[in-house]
Amino acid sequence: MSLDVAPRSVLESYYDYVDDGETEALLELFADDVRYERPGQGTIEGIDELRAFYERNRPLEDGLHEIDRMLVVDDCAAVRGRFTGVQDGEEVEFGFADHHEFDDDGLITDRWSYTDRDTV
Repeated sequence: MSLDVAPRSVLESYYDYVDDGETEALLELFADDVRYERPGQGTIEGIDELRAFYERNRPLEDGLHEIDRMLVVDDCAAVRGRFTGVQDGEEVEFGFADHHEFDDDGLITDRWSYTDRDTV
């Protein structure tokens, strides 16, 4: 498989965009038919639902992702790190593990987030 854009670069940009609140830029990293699953929440399906999530429904804010490890194999990537920020008005810090899959154009098609919290 030959990806047009390196998954590692896409993911480094993704976490920066999330932390900086750059919704339009981060949405450009995802395929239109993206599927995103996270703890304690319903599945996000499609770019419009992803936009609504980042613009209005994301329970985390004012945060910073610190990446400890990133492993990329072909069109899949795993990321482990820590998030420090605010959730529902309270300061939080927790570990996360994310799994991403990419299409041939280097866009994220599937994303799963796992944390050591029940809901995020």
